[in-house]
Amino acid sequence: MAGKIRVVIAKPGLDGHDRGAKIIARALRDAGMEVIYTGLHQTPEQIVETAIQEDADAVGISILSGAHMTLVPRILELLRGQGAEDLLVLVGGTIPQDDVTELKKQGVAEVFTPGAPTSEIVDFLQGRVPV
Repeated sequence: MAGKIRVVIAKPGLDGHDRGAKIIARALRDAGMEVIYTGLHQTPEQIVETAIQEDADAVGISILSGAHMTLVPRILELLRGQGAEDLLVLVGGTIPQDDVTELKKQGVAEVFTPGAPTSEIVDFLQGRVPV
């Protein structure tokens, strides 16, 4: 799969709503990216393990449960612990603006809220990941 951007799309925690994650995964695939969808109810440890095993360029975290300020920092911490802090981490979901600012300070590359055009996410990844 040389030359393709590899993205892990993950649904951490107890959030059981995955329609948005599947829409994003499909849009990224349609744009020529390789997408690994982890499925529902993943732990931060499982997400990081998948990202490392799959040699991902980016991790997209889809979260609607309100637990983003617990789960996302844990994922960032685990990535740093594995020496994988260079992976782009994107977050999508219902994230208040104050939390967006804090997540970016902690290392999240970008946050996409509901209604963001899929083309914005595609363009962001294509602009940030060298192929």
